[in-house]
Amino acid sequence: MVEERIVETRTPTGDTHTHTEIIHERPERSGGGSGWLIAIVVVLALVVGAFVLMQNNSSEVAKDNAIAEAANSVGNAAESVGNAADTAAERISE
Repeated sequence: MVEERIVETRTPTGDTHTHTEIIHERPERSGGGSGWLIAIVVVLALVVGAFVLMQNNSSEVAKDNAIAEAANSVGNAAESVGNAADTAAERISE
């Protein structure tokens, strides 16, 4: 709301001076807490996002470990087949 006040003053000699004041009333800000609510939601979203990224990274490590173990198993199987072939060849040549 805007209020206009006109103040009229007179000097002892009889002169008149007018002065106009315009007063702007600003509504007081309510402390509704919506800013805090938004900040809490953003922080929670960041925490959830970090958790998801860490879980994704953990699953990538588990996948890499599983592939490495499978490769070792294939290598061990190939070595067993090679040993069996050597043994069979020795028995045939005897």
